[in-house]
Amino acid sequence: MLSAVKGWLDEAEAFAARRGRPLVTLSYAQSMDGSLSLQRGQPLRLSSPSTMRLTHHLRALHDGILVGIGTVLADNPRLTVRLVRGAQPQAVILDSHLRLPLGAALLNQPDRPPWIATVESSQNPRWQALAERGVVLLSFAADSLGRVCWQELLPALSERGIRSLMVEGGAQVIQSLLTAALADQVVITIAPLFVGGLAVLEQPLILGQGLGFPAIERVACQRVGEDLVVWGKLRYPDPPPAQNVTAHAEDSVAS
Repeated sequence: MLSAVKGWLDEAEAFAARRGRPLVTLSYAQSMDGSLSLQRGQPLRLSSPSTMRLTHHLRALHDGILVGIGTVLADNPRLTVRLVRGAQPQAVILDSHLRLPLGAALLNQPDRPPWIATVESSQNPRWQALAERGVVLLSFAADSLGRVCWQELLPALSERGIRSLMVEGGAQVIQSLLTAALADQVVITIAPLFVGGLAVLEQPLILGQGLGFPAIERVACQRVGEDLVVWGKLRYPDPPPAQNVTAHAEDSVAS
C-alpha cells in the first residue's frame, strides 16, 4: 500500500504546478458501521498499533498534514512522525476563529510550529499571543458562513511549498473536502468494530448536475493486523460543482 501511495506522490510536484494546489490524500480510521467516534468532540481510538504505524509512514510521505480545530480540541494531537523514521510534515490547522489553546501539544514543537488558516486578522487579541509562540497565521476573507474555503486555502499552501497534503479529519472537514471535489486519493482504515457513533458523512454527497457521488477507482485493500485498509484514487461526477465550499473544522482522532 505504501508503495502505491508513494507512486501517487511522486507526481505531486508536477500535479501542484499544473493544478495550482497540493495533491490531497484523505486518510482516516472508521468502524465497520462508518463511525469516526462516539459523538462529536469525543475521541475514540480506532486504529490498531499496526495501522497507527502505517499512518505515521503516510505522514512522512507528505509535505503537510491538515486537521480541523475540532480535532485539536478533542484529542490534542501532535501530528508528528514518531512511530517510524521519516520527515516531519508541516501541521496545518483549520481554525477560523483562533480557538487553538496556548497549551496545545502542537505549540511544543519550536522547530516546526503549526500554520493556522483563519478568517481573523491581527486585530484579534489571540493573533499576537499565537504569533509569539511561533505560529504562522494565514488569514483569508470569510465566506458567507464565516469560514475558510478550500479554493482559497489550497493554492495558498501550494505557494508556500506544500506539494502534497494529508488530511486526517474531522467529520465536517471530510464532508466539505469531498463536496468540494478536492480530495485526490483516499486511504481508509476500517476497524473490526461496530460503534453506532458519529458518521463519517452526515449529509448525502450529491455532486454535478444530477445524481452523482464521489467514487474510488483502482481500489485496493490489505489486511494490516486486525484492520482492513482500503485505498484508491477518487473520481468525481462531471462537471464538478462550481461553488466555494468551506473548510469546516470538526472532530476526528489524530495523534
